[in-house]
Amino acid sequence: MFAKVTTACVVGMDGQLIEVEVDLSHGLPQVNLVGLPDSAVRESVERVRAAIRNCGYTFPQERITVNLAPADVRKEGTSYDLAIALGMLLASGQLSPAQLADTLVIGELALNGDLRPVPGVLAMVHHAKAHGYEKVLLPAANEREAFLIDKIAVCALTNLKEVRPFTEGNSHWSKSDRLQEQLGAVEAKPASDKTSADSLPEQGIDYADICGQLHAKRALMIAAAGFHNALMIGPPGTGKTMLARRLPTILPVLDDEEAMETTKLYSIAGKLMSRSELMRVRPFRAPHHTVSSAGLIGGGSVPRPGEASLAHNGVLFLDELPEFSRATLEVLRQPLEDRKVTIGRAKAVYTYPASFMLICSMNPCPCGFYGADSAHAACTCSPNRLLQYRSRISGPLLDRIDLHVEVPRVDFQELSASMPSLSSAEMKAHVLAAREVQSRRYAGTGIRCNSELTGRLLRKHCRLEPKAEAMLGQTFEALGLSIRAHDRILKIARTIADLEHEPAIAVRHVAEAVQFRQLDKRDR
Repeated sequence: MFAKVTTACVVGMDGQLIEVEVDLSHGLPQVNLVGLPDSAVRESVERVRAAIRNCGYTFPQERITVNLAPADVRKEGTSYDLAIALGMLLASGQLSPAQLADTLVIGELALNGDLRPVPGVLAMVHHAKAHGYEKVLLPAANEREAFLIDKIAVCALTNLKEVRPFTEGNSHWSKSDRLQEQLGAVEAKPASDKTSADSLPEQGIDYADICGQLHAKRALMIAAAGFHNALMIGPPGTGKTMLARRLPTILPVLDDEEAMETTKLYSIAGKLMSRSELMRVRPFRAPHHTVSSAGLIGGGSVPRPGEASLAHNGVLFLDELPEFSRATLEVLRQPLEDRKVTIGRAKAVYTYPASFMLICSMNPCPCGFYGADSAHAACTCSPNRLLQYRSRISGPLLDRIDLHVEVPRVDFQELSASMPSLSSAEMKAHVLAAREVQSRRYAGTGIRCNSELTGRLLRKHCRLEPKAEAMLGQTFEALGLSIRAHDRILKIARTIADLEHEPAIAVRHVAEAVQFRQLDKRDR
């Protein structure tokens, strides 16, 4: 007897359909699992055997061959358990195959037959829907995640015993469009319309909590408006970490396309907090400085997204930047340019998106007080030690950071002042207005923000007034800027002009953009 059931796996960012073929033939009772399975898939045979017996079915006492096709794709994980079990029950005649036509089957089995959730369901169902599948059979814990794909019929099971009513046509199918209607009332709105407190990454945090530092707030508002990278430099305790952690409060929420892509990433990584709705808050990732290269950009024997990809469409915050190993930091060069991460393995090449804002902080020297204006906090570092500290960050990496922001010590008068500080709501209003300008300007080009401008479009949309062009030329020669630094100054100036709703880039816009290149000026 022969049976075939369709399941799926995740390859990189996308799902891939897998056919589970089960053949029963005469011979000694044994199970042969073929099709490049890893150890987790091989172990599924024992889980399936126990689950079938404990749910009142009969495990076939024949020679069983299970093929996972296509056979040249490496099979990993536990999502094949339910499909293998159904294939054996269908091939042995214990279930009817009528209800399984055009049905995707996903799920991990416990020994007592209970169905456990698996990661990556969103990517699998999305891929299956694109290839004509309109029904999916999966664990109840993954049901609402599958509902995020519109117009898909879902049958959620809690135990293998519930499979028999399903194959007899007695199970209840739920249509995902009903949940989509509930979510759509909010999700159909443009991202700029969602400014409620629910969009904040942490309830209660606000830029109004930070006294002073108006220059740093201005820089981060520019970074948020154009999705630029930024590096904050200042003594300990000046609020660099507080400034960075409040950045998501002024960013627009994810639009539908961004939300689907980000939610798929988190589903694949097994880090999805809510399975009932798309992610709308932009991710904020802050890895510790001991993170490895693989942990930062992804990798491993079974490649998974790293912190750079988990920060996709959001913020990657590297606190105490020089404390990260230089080898780890250097792997960020390619993602910062290409906005994606490519991981090569012997069997396949995996590509994950990595379009993130890189926000970093560092002290000006090892002791932290270089350049401090206080007699009580004098720098004790020697010139050699200072040079060694700064050399931990390579020039090419610094060149890819748009804004270099000084965060000085706040004096007592600013701390004790009763005047209100600039709040997240005020900053976000300016950011959303600038993003709206960019959205209209780049409509139909595939570009969302000024930071993505390159080549012809950069020259087209970042034209300078004659005086501004002369000023930038003088700065370029005086500081010996690279072409990349020149282009980033243009993008920052374009964002500053957008914040002021100015169609042309004037001298004052270029001047402000240049003063945010602090490390290009240093030691000259």
